[in-house]
Amino acid sequence: MTTSTLPTDPRPAFATAVGTAVAAMSAVRTDHLGGPTPCDEFDVRTLLGHLLSGLRRVAAVGRGEPPFSVPQVSTGVPDDGWGAAARAAADDVLGVWTDDALLDREFTLPFGTHRGSVALATYTGELSTHTWDLAAATGQSPTWDDDAVAVGLAGSRHLLPAEGRDERIPFAPAVPVPDDASLIEQLVAWQGRDPGWRR
Repeated sequence: MTTSTLPTDPRPAFATAVGTAVAAMSAVRTDHLGGPTPCDEFDVRTLLGHLLSGLRRVAAVGRGEPPFSVPQVSTGVPDDGWGAAARAAADDVLGVWTDDALLDREFTLPFGTHRGSVALATYTGELSTHTWDLAAATGQSPTWDDDAVAVGLAGSRHLLPAEGRDERIPFAPAVPVPDDASLIEQLVAWQGRDPGWRR
């Protein structure tokens, strides 16, 4: 798959991205929680809550619930409970999306009305980007699956314009990267991150 092609079934890529996210969330230490992240509006604790909400939101969408029925940031998780909460949310969302019919169903999402396959590819990109944010903020070095990241990058490029991002599009301008940048660097740069960000 190229980074410009959307797959007909992004579920394997999404499942891989979920696994990478859960591993990163489970590895966060309590002394990380107040630290900064590449998302200026989030510290590590808030970013964990946003990632958890992302998993819960994709499950809610698959069940036919409005996306904003899930808050932007999940709260109330004990400091040492993020790994368990992430694993529970992962089991739920992956279970919901085993239904093949969801891939062709039209969903109304914050970023428009799209088939389930397009939505899941886009969520793969969002989840992978926020996992990168968390890893960068907490000194982790995940092993990125290029096939999964390529799906996320294709989904992100499909829906997120390179130019003309304004207050209606909650992403900073794309950051230029070299032609030989890794796929994860290309993805986070497209979503407005500096791949060189460090704590």
